[in-house]
Amino acid sequence: MHFDEIARGQILIIDSRETDARILHEILSQAGYTSIRTASGLRAAIDMVQNGFYPDLVILDLETLDAEGLRPLRDLQRRISQAGYVPLLAVVAGADFGLKERALLLLAKDYITRPFDRTEVLFRVKNLLETRLLYLQVQHQNQVLEERVRQRTRELEAARLEILERLALAAEYRDDATGKHTRRVARISALVGRELGLPSGSVRLLERAAPLHDIGKIAVPDRILLKPGPLTPEEFEVVKAHTVIGARILSGSRFDILRLAEEVALTHHERWDGNGYPQGLSRDQIPVPGRIVAVADVFDALTHARPYKPPWPWDEAVAEIENQRGRQFDPQVVDAFLKLASRGELRKALADIEDEEPQLPAQPFGLTG
Repeated sequence: MHFDEIARGQILIIDSRETDARILHEILSQAGYTSIRTASGLRAAIDMVQNGFYPDLVILDLETLDAEGLRPLRDLQRRISQAGYVPLLAVVAGADFGLKERALLLLAKDYITRPFDRTEVLFRVKNLLETRLLYLQVQHQNQVLEERVRQRTRELEAARLEILERLALAAEYRDDATGKHTRRVARISALVGRELGLPSGSVRLLERAAPLHDIGKIAVPDRILLKPGPLTPEEFEVVKAHTVIGARILSGSRFDILRLAEEVALTHHERWDGNGYPQGLSRDQIPVPGRIVAVADVFDALTHARPYKPPWPWDEAVAEIENQRGRQFDPQVVDAFLKLASRGELRKALADIEDEEPQLPAQPFGLTG
């Protein structure tokens, strides 16, 4: 470390003896130290700190301390503690060994004796300032490392979310040429969750997990998934299996988002009246996220074309959701959905998604069979 760096350290001399304070100031300034302040007592030093002078080293005469007591010293240390480690250099009478011991017990890192020896003063000051600046360097390096860790964590989180989005699209592109069904269902689910009063963290998690609700479709053959007419009972059984398959694909994860996605994949086709699948759950047996995604999924399916039907008009689709209140859907979820629709929030949110560019080429692809 170059002396020029050390010499720029801010030094605060606290000494009620004006002559001693002036001698210390002259010794240090002649040696090249450029930022030195003197205070006649601890309270004056506190005023300096309050006005923005944060020392890198405090030189304190213990006789000044005796006159004012420990409380102002503690107050001063508390005020400069925001700067981290700031060493204290005590000034004691040369023959007073009791004061030297007391100086070190008062958290002083070192001491100098009066009358002052120039070599001793400069040696002690240089060592303590060097220690202070090394501390600051370590703190800065720690901050840089912590920021790098945070940045890497953000990158890993973004990559993980992108992988999940692409996994959802891999299934969705098979029967949705735009690939926007997953985003629409996610947005509707988040809006409904917020309207129901779910915590903001739960709403964000639901919006990220909902796009994976149909991941099990990757196991449904195209001849069934893309069939333009009604399905046979056997074919419908194959389609229904996508809930269980999706849950199996997502099962066993330690991440909250995938555990929630597993739950949603398994339960988003359950019905409030118990006539859904795959488990025939009813009412409160169905997890809340599954109840929410059920409404979002059906509404989006109604308002967009599928191989077996044209899109429904908006108002008719909203009326159908209301008609299924207490039958297919949780009444509270439906009520939240209807409030969003009546305020225009639902239409605006979905219009924003429609204005986005497709994430992948608008060509469906899938499994044969």
